[in-house]
This record gives sequence, structure tokens and C-alpha cells, in this order.
Amino acid sequence: MTSTDTSSPSYSLPWVIFALAVGGFCIGTTEFVAMGLIQEIAADLKVSIPSAGHFITAYALGVTVGAPALAILGAKLPRKTLLLGLMVFYGLANAMTAFADSPITMLLSRFIAGLPHGAYFGIASLVAADLAGQHRRATAIAQVMMGLTIANVIGVPFATWLGQSFGWRTGFEFSAMIALATILAISFFVPRIDAHPSASFRSELAGFKNINMWLTLAIGAIGFGGMFSVYSYASPILTEYTGASIKVVPIALAVFGTGMVIGGLVAGWLADKHLNKTIVAVLVSSSIAFIIAGLSMTQLYSAIAAMFLIGFTVTGLAGVLQIRLIDVAGESQALAASLNHSAFNVANALGAFLGGFVLSQQMGWIAPVWVGLLLSLSGLVVFKVALSVEARTI
Repeated sequence: MTSTDTSSPSYSLPWVIFALAVGGFCIGTTEFVAMGLIQEIAADLKVSIPSAGHFITAYALGVTVGAPALAILGAKLPRKTLLLGLMVFYGLANAMTAFADSPITMLLSRFIAGLPHGAYFGIASLVAADLAGQHRRATAIAQVMMGLTIANVIGVPFATWLGQSFGWRTGFEFSAMIALATILAISFFVPRIDAHPSASFRSELAGFKNINMWLTLAIGAIGFGGMFSVYSYASPILTEYTGASIKVVPIALAVFGTGMVIGGLVAGWLADKHLNKTIVAVLVSSSIAFIIAGLSMTQLYSAIAAMFLIGFTVTGLAGVLQIRLIDVAGESQALAASLNHSAFNVANALGAFLGGFVLSQQMGWIAPVWVGLLLSLSGLVVFKVALSVEARTI
């Protein structure tokens, strides 16, 4: 797929993965802190909580648009150069969010900040898979994704605390600082990896005709949405339904993130052994987790345990679908890898929208959990269809 520049100094795979994961930590902190601070943002900009959910949707739509566009435009660039450019863009865009002073400027800044998200993760995943080799690629990608999930243990709770204590804008200022750290880490630790000699706009664009790629993307776009239907409104669910103090929210988000870290690593390890069975296991177990959560949110400790369970079961879908996309993408590796994150941000937008919709229809604070169950089961159905189509097209 790609070739490493042998004239570069020798590299250490753990340090490469660390550098790439720092970028994931930055992006994860920025993406999810908007959910942790949704009440503060809504109050400052004088909008309702369901309306503040549109800021989350705007970011997700930015990812959806930006991932394929930037992946195609950067198809012939060296991977390291592209990663650095994407992270510079990301840091500047999130600095813009810290200065947003109206709902319109907030929407615009969140959309712009989302543009480099998917392309960064897509290219980072290709770099990790290329350097790790065929039999450890799922684990390597899961370790890169661990930056995203660790953000939910450390970055998001800390940025949420900053936002609650010093104003929500400080959460985004913190993210811009992590972007700078990512730029330095990639500069030092990631080797130069050239794009494949045959990489071109045309070869990447050919991926749009690949039905197996689109069905795989649909699994993530639907099946992952359940996590966002709950995560987007975790703060008001805990305070309004469970009766917890607002100060408990960062702790609950950290527990949720811990589940994401462990679940992502377990799913990556299993996917290196049997990919398709792991995808089924993730979707089935996440459906069970939503049922348990729907029955457990009345009490604080059981609610926090349920959030851990949702994070543990759902998150592994990101890494395992990344591997499936690499397998079915053919010559369109960068496009497919980047579109995976478009799909997950369609899931973000879909989950946040549907969660906000059922809340706005006065269906109760627990209704987003049942939305999550429906989306996980729907993702399982789409995967079954994908397997059937793949069997007929091979």
C-alpha cells in the first residue's frame, strides 16, 4: 500500500503509535467535551439544550464532508506531511471555537473544526496498519484509537472541569494546546511514508463505486449512533433523571471513557483473530448494554455502571470496521479509511439528532437509551446484508 522512506532514521513502532494516539486524544477531547459542556454552552449562548445539540451535529457534518474531500486531495502527499497539515488545521479551527460569541459563529466554527477529523484518523490508521504488518494491524489501529478513548477518561473530564470552573471556552483552548503537542510528536516520531505509487485522485474516486465499502460504512453510521444518542445527553440524563449532582458528570464521563479504552483494545485483539465474528459480537453486546442501561439509570451507581458498559461494548466497532474497510477498499485505501470516520460522525449526528428529538417530544430523559438499542439492532441487520452482498460480489 505504501512505502517507508528507508533514508529516514529508524523508527520505533510504539512511539509512532504514541504520536498518532496523541492526535486522537486531541480530537477525542475536542469532539466529546462539547457534549460534557452542553449545558454551559447552551446557557451562555442562550439556546435550549436540544438546540445546543445542533453544535454537536455541525461538527459531525464537518467530519462527514471533510474526510473524503481531504483524503482525495491529499492522496499523493507523504503521509507524515498530510498528518501534520491536518493537525495544524485542527488546532486553529478549535481556537476559533473558543472565540465564538453567537449560535451562528459556534455552528460555523464547529463545522470547520470537524473537517480534518476523519482524514486524520484515516491516514493515521493506514500508517499504523502499514508499519505493524498483516497480523497485528487491528491491534495497532486499536492502539491508535486508544488516544480517542483515553480522551474520554482524562481529556474530556478534565476539559469539562475546566469549562465548568473557568468558562466553557477554556475546554476548547485546552484542545488547541494538545494539537500543538501532537504536531511536535508527529514531527519527531513518525517516519516519512510515501503514498502508494499508483495513488491518484482517480483511484481514490473509484471507491465511490464500491458497494461493499458503502455497506460497511452504513454499519458504522447506524450501529454506532446509539452511543451518541446517550453520550450527547449524558449530563442532563444524569442530573434530571438519575438526580445526580452536576459535579458527578465528569466522573461519569471518565467511567464511560474507561469502558471505551478497554472495549476498544479487546475488540482489536479479537479482530486480529476473527474479524466478522467480532463485529457481530460488538453489535449484539451493545444492544444488550442499552437494555441494561434503560433499566438501570434510576440509581447513581447503577447508572454509572451502565455507562461503562455502553462505552465498553460500542466503541470497539470503530477499529474493527476500519480493518474491514481496508480489506474491501481495493485501490481506494485513503478514501475508505477516512470515510470510516465520516460514517461514525454521521452516527454522531444521527444519535444526537434522534436523542434530541425524543427529548423534545417529551418522551422522557431515558428515551435516548432506547434510541441506542434501536440503532445497534439496525446496524446488525445492515451487517448481515453486507455479508450477503459481499458473498455475491467476490
